[in-house]
Amino acid sequence: MRGCGTLNAMKREIVFDVTQEADGGYTAEALGEDIFTQADTWEDLRANVREAVEAYGFDQPGKPSVRLRLTREEVLA
Repeated sequence: MRGCGTLNAMKREIVFDVTQEADGGYTAEALGEDIFTQADTWEDLRANVREAVEAYGFDQPGKPSVRLRLTREEVLA
């Protein structure tokens, strides 16, 4: 069962696809989990991701590792 507050007990790593927005901010979406967050700076994003992962799996033993995978798009005219 997936949903808010449940995290697969066997999952030891959560990978986030991070996108740097045109305004310089960041969005992060977990692959395979319903976790999303955003922030204006990289440092704030890291803190928000940690907080979101803890909130999502608050009732599960142990903490998974978290990987942030940054994608930056740039359009050249």
